[in-house]
Amino acid sequence: MPFAEIQFDGIDGFLGTNASLMLDVVFVAMFLVVPVLIYSIRLAKQGKYQLHKQIQIATASVLLAAVIAFEVDMRFFTDWELRADPNGEGLTGAWIALGIHLCFAIPTPILWIVIIVKALKHFPKPPIPNEHSDAHKRRARIGAYGMILTSITGWIFYYVAFIA
Repeated sequence: MPFAEIQFDGIDGFLGTNASLMLDVVFVAMFLVVPVLIYSIRLAKQGKYQLHKQIQIATASVLLAAVIAFEVDMRFFTDWELRADPNGEGLTGAWIALGIHLCFAIPTPILWIVIIVKALKHFPKPPIPNEHSDAHKRRARIGAYGMILTSITGWIFYYVAFIA
C-alpha cells in the first residue's frame, strides 16, 4: 500500500469510548478548568489578586497548549466522524451538538486573550484594583460564562458523538 493511502486515525483515548486520546484529554481537562476558574474568581473577590493573576495565566497557558494539540490532532491525525460513526449510521445529532459547542468554543478563547492582555496592560504589578477593574469584571464574567458553556457544550458533543 503506498504511503499516501495509509490512514492514520490518531491514538485511542482512555475513557473507553471511540474518541481519540486528545478528545479524551480535552474532555477531562474541561472538568478541571471549571473548578479552577471558580476558585480563581473567588481569590480575586478575597483580594488575592496576585494569586488570581498567576492562576489565570497558568490556566490560559495550559488551555492554549491543549487547544493547539487538540486542533493539530483533529486536523491531521484523527477523523472524529469515523470514530463517532464507524458504521455510517449518521451524525446529525453530533453535528448539531458540535455546532452549538463551536458557538462558545470559538469566541471564548478570543475573549480570554483580550481580558488577559488588557489586564496585563492596565493593572499595576502587583495587581490591585484601579479604574480598569469594572471593565475587567464585566469582560471576565462573560469570559467565565463562556468557558463554562464551552465546557458543558463540549461534554454534550462528546456524549452525543462517542457515548450515545
